[in-house]
Amino acid sequence: MKRRLFIKNAALSGAGVAVGSTLLSCADSDKNVETNVATLTADSKASLPLVIATWHVEEATAKAWEVLQAGGTAIDAVEQGCMVEEANEKGQSVGKGGLPDRDGHVTLDACIMDKHGNCGSVVFLENIVHAVSVARKVMEDTPHVMLAGKGAEQFALEQGFKRENLLTEASKKAWEEWKVDSEYKPIINIENHDTIGMLAIDKNGDISGACTTSGLAYKMHGRVGDSPIIGSGLFVDNEIGACVATGLGEEVVKTVGSFLVVELMRQGKTPQEACEEAISRIVNKPNSNYKDFQVGYIAVNKQGETGSYSIHQWFSMTKYQDGVNEQIQSDFFNKS
Repeated sequence: MKRRLFIKNAALSGAGVAVGSTLLSCADSDKNVETNVATLTADSKASLPLVIATWHVEEATAKAWEVLQAGGTAIDAVEQGCMVEEANEKGQSVGKGGLPDRDGHVTLDACIMDKHGNCGSVVFLENIVHAVSVARKVMEDTPHVMLAGKGAEQFALEQGFKRENLLTEASKKAWEEWKVDSEYKPIINIENHDTIGMLAIDKNGDISGACTTSGLAYKMHGRVGDSPIIGSGLFVDNEIGACVATGLGEEVVKTVGSFLVVELMRQGKTPQEACEEAISRIVNKPNSNYKDFQVGYIAVNKQGETGSYSIHQWFSMTKYQDGVNEQIQSDFFNKS
């Protein structure tokens, strides 16, 4: 099932809005989705290296695995794995070809975090395909953690990145169709979004993570979600484990979700238990309207145990381990 169908399935039954046929395409078959839940017991011994990522991104995890098998580090693996999706114009959610904001601008958010706790981030970045690589440059070559907008673009160009138009004809067509039929206001689950988040453990047992997205489709110009926010969209603690988030970023930010998952693992919870608890913090908030939006987490601990959990059905995790690259269907909260 396509990542966007996950968002579509949890929309309010009465909400009707026309979006491009590209967005709602269900061409991917559910036959390729494994039905097991991403859980390892506390007694399990995971072999390394290991890569996990949000959604159905086997090409991205394959690239990361290739880096690790060649002796590369976890930070190299997550960067190069995410770059695969950023260059995938057909994905329409990350990098080139991403769906624009309501004014027709494709703006990217990304962050990266290494085994030492160093991190870099870019927000509201335009005209540069590989936002995750710019985020790494921020981490390694500046005294800062985050650069935004024109400043981030200027920095990228100074670092040798190529400037190019990210709005493809397919995404432009979808945006033009949206303008005709959609109301000009943000309605959760009608305007679509998703992310690739990736975590890796290399042969040395070191953990790194990255997260990149073009954000909420048809968002207000300037909107930034959770993906580039360290502690919300991504958090890595090499002593404990790591987590990345996907879904409605505003809700992830409110609970600092990825940091929460890692801290719960520090307290002794498995990655699966920690992801489930983090989702419960969202759905059990007073007056929560969780039935109207989606959030999903994936996590890994230092032992290589993994977990994933979401509010609604059809969230999945791609996992590459022991030479096997598989998609694993996540367990979920709302079974009513």
